[in-house]
Amino acid sequence: MTNPDFDLKEFIRDIPDFPKPGILFRDITPLLASPVAFRETTQRLADRFRDAKIDVIIAAEARGFIFAAPLAIELGVAFTPVRKPGKLPFNTRSFQYDLEYGSDTLEMHVDGVLRDQRVLVVDDLLATGGTVDACCHLLQETGAEVVGCAFVIELLALGGAARIAPHETFSLIQY
Repeated sequence: MTNPDFDLKEFIRDIPDFPKPGILFRDITPLLASPVAFRETTQRLADRFRDAKIDVIIAAEARGFIFAAPLAIELGVAFTPVRKPGKLPFNTRSFQYDLEYGSDTLEMHVDGVLRDQRVLVVDDLLATGGTVDACCHLLQETGAEVVGCAFVIELLALGGAARIAPHETFSLIQY
């Protein structure tokens, strides 16, 4: 059971000028260092999607894994990692997407998500939405249904939710 009076923002540390000047980095490590805050985070995410009939949770490396794995356990569903090329040992399906300067590729095992499965995409932070949008495209290629995209933190000014629309976006903390 969650505690609505528990303020998760108290466990997010602001790091100015990281990784480069002008960026204000939202550091989740204090939240991870607190078993109470970490549990509360997992429970709040689970409560939002408990009745959504999810089959699989996916997350792209690396920080998304931290929240997706315990959430999958809490909801009693599968967890499928999405990784950079060459990191998964079995046959993969891939999706290449454009970045501001260049491109990148994400992969998941061909049997990680199957046609018609209901999938929740999880990440620690929604900024511009590029990685999550790529995950959603990768899932579309499998014939799966994206139930929603869940985040611990959302940076509203960067417009990530608009980029991943029409998929539902849910975040616990907004800046």
